[in-house]
This record gives sequence, C-alpha cells and structure tokens, in this order.
Amino acid sequence: MTDYLSTGSLPEEYRQLALTVRDFADRVVAPVSAKHDAEHSFPYEVVAGMAEMGLFGLPFPEEFGGMGGDYFALCLALEELGKVDQSVAITLEAGVSLGAMPIYRFGNDEQRDRWLPQLTSGTALAGFGLTEPDAGSDAGGTRTTAVEDGQDWVINGSKQFITNSGTDITRLVTVTAVTGQTGGKKEISTILVPAGTPGFVVEPAYNKVGWNASDTHPLSFTDVRVPRENLLGERGRGYANFLRILDEGRIAIAALAVGAAQGCVDESVRYAGERQAFGQAIGRNQAIAFKIARMEARAHTARTAYYDAAALMLAGKPFKKQASIAKMVASEAAMDNARDATQIFGGNGFMNDYAVSRHYRDSKILEIGEGTTEVQLMLIARELGL
Repeated sequence: MTDYLSTGSLPEEYRQLALTVRDFADRVVAPVSAKHDAEHSFPYEVVAGMAEMGLFGLPFPEEFGGMGGDYFALCLALEELGKVDQSVAITLEAGVSLGAMPIYRFGNDEQRDRWLPQLTSGTALAGFGLTEPDAGSDAGGTRTTAVEDGQDWVINGSKQFITNSGTDITRLVTVTAVTGQTGGKKEISTILVPAGTPGFVVEPAYNKVGWNASDTHPLSFTDVRVPRENLLGERGRGYANFLRILDEGRIAIAALAVGAAQGCVDESVRYAGERQAFGQAIGRNQAIAFKIARMEARAHTARTAYYDAAALMLAGKPFKKQASIAKMVASEAAMDNARDATQIFGGNGFMNDYAVSRHYRDSKILEIGEGTTEVQLMLIARELGL
C-alpha cells in the first residue's frame, strides 16, 4: 500500500511531524477509542498527551507558548488523528481554530497574555459560542444580547452545539451577541466569558450519533456580567471576524475529513486481505478491489484540495473558494468512504468495536459542522460571481 508520507511530496519537517503524530495516534489514541466512544467519555489522558507534544500550540508564535509552526502543520496532525479517532481530532481542531485562534487574531495584548499560554499549552480549552437554535449561518437570527451596564456587559441568551465548552479544563467561551443596531441591522460583537461566571450555565451534554468522545453542550446565559474589557476585537465586527476564522477552520476540518477517508481505506485494505470468502481473500474480488480503489481516489483528491487551500492561505493569497471546495470534497469523501468501508466489512462493519463503524457514525457531521455542504456550494457559487 502506497503511503502519502513516503512519496517525498512533503518537506522533511512536515513529514516528520506527521509521522510523530501517526505514531502517537496508533500507540495512544487507537487503543482507547472504542472505550471512550462507548462510554461517551472525554479522553483527558489523550488530550494531555497531545498537550505534551505541543499540538495545541502548533500554529502559534513561541512568545505565546506556541510551537512557531503554521496552520498546515496543524492540518497534518489533524489528518493523522482523524484516521483513528475523529472525536480526538475535533477536540484539537476546535481547541485551536475556534478556541485559541480568535484570541490570537483579534485579542488585545492583555487578552493574549492572559489566555493564550494556557490554550496553546493544551492545559486549558476554550469554546466558541456562535450557533443558536435560530442562528448559525444566518447571523441575523442571533438572539443572545449583551447590554452595557456601567463597566460591565450583561449577557442573556443561549447557544447550542458548542464544542469543548464543558470539560474540566475548559476556561472560557467566546460568545457572539447582539450589542446594538447599525443601519437597521443587528450589531454583533464577540465577548469572552470565563468558565464559572455567575449565570453562565453549561447544560447537560448532548446524546449524539457520533463524535461521542468529543465534549458538546448547550449553554445558557442569564444576566451574566463580565467586564467591558472582555470585548474581543472591534465592537460590531464579531461575526465578520469569525467568518475569517471559519475560512481557516474549513481547511482544518477538510484535513480531519481526509484522515477519516484515508482511515477507511487503510482499514478496508487490511480487512480485504485477511477476510476469506469462497476460498480466497475478498480483496481478490474485483467488486471489492474497485470499491477500495475509488475510496483511495476520493482520499487523494480531497488531500490535494486541502493542500492547495492551505498553500494559498500561508502565501497570503485569497483562499475562501478553495477552502470551501476542500471542506465539501473532503467531508463527502469521508462519508462516502465510511459507507463503502462498512459494506466491505459486512456484519462486522455494523459493530461499534470496529473503527469503520465509528467513522460511519462520525463522518456525517463533517458535512454539517463549520458550514454545511449547501453553505459551501453557496460560497463557491458566490466566488464565481453567481
């Protein structure tokens, strides 16, 4: 089986990083994935291991406790983790892209100095409270409000589907809230809300179809008071700033999805060589071999797409369209490959002890979270002038 890391297509420092994360994923993550999935338990020991490796600090400067790397390095780590456990991969992706990155991009010196060393070290996590029952892609539906009262913001409202919001090491959530009206439209700003602030309640965790070891909660805010200096970035620019974060995050989600797609290929190749039926390995049947060949083609195409988007981003060139293409292609590849892998595994593919069954349950959210497939199509069409 040809390994993309053995082709010489990556600079050596990136290749070594990917190999190191692959080894960690195989030795530490994979053996406990089924257990945490079945128990719906957060893998604190795995997160601690990722923190020790410096994965949460990969794309941040050393002055903030980071590793001095870049976003592509993060993507390579996410791909390797996504092969064996999407819950672990999304914990890292959300911790970096949605938790720490908004503070790095838009925070002032005091906010960066206070929060980033904790977040980049992986000893603390942060969430981003954007989605509401009536608002996600539609910012105009935001109902959570933040009103100035003396030296404080007073926040009221609710959020849903917020990742990394209720762990024992969650230290804050960045919240989008309506802070006024501008030109007849809602003025949306982002405000930092530390964990434990009175009136800020992390509601019971969701019972999800997949990503069972990822921490996801609804949040409620009842007369939550935080200092005015907790405003993150310019007032009224909260949603606009987060769109930039989402563009970057879509490349990271694409990398995670490529990992899931490739993981299904690798598991299927192994199983097809071992499983005997009618006197021979099932991989000798052309129907099985061709199915796996198509799976490999999907993974390769999706990887090429996210590499391209990441290269444009790191070069400082426009990448919005390419990020949407990568996210759409990769998430569909993950879902298609998970379905095909489950079919190849037959009855075993329906058993939760097998990685392909978890990929089958986990992969669907990749077509929904951080911008649905329909949103990606809308963005691509818009970039084409349609």
